[in-house]
Amino acid sequence: MSLPKQHLVMARTLVVAIVATVGLAGCATYADEFAGINSRLDQLDTRVQSAAQSAESANQSAQQANQRLDQMESRVQQLETAPRRVPRG
Repeated sequence: MSLPKQHLVMARTLVVAIVATVGLAGCATYADEFAGINSRLDQLDTRVQSAAQSAESANQSAQQANQRLDQMESRVQQLETAPRRVPRG
């Protein structure tokens, strides 16, 4: 090969190496961004699970309250349908 062709081959090789390096460096920055996004998603997942547990607890409390109201409703109906007592005196 002549000297100019050797320079051309060397220049092409250098350009390919530079492009590959820049491409791989770009992947590293994306990896950092993905790690940040994954961290935020994990935090959101934790919050959602906590909210779901709170909602389940509230639902159970509401069901217990409804049961107590049903019991009171039954008792009120019994009292309303009971014969009236005559006052003494």
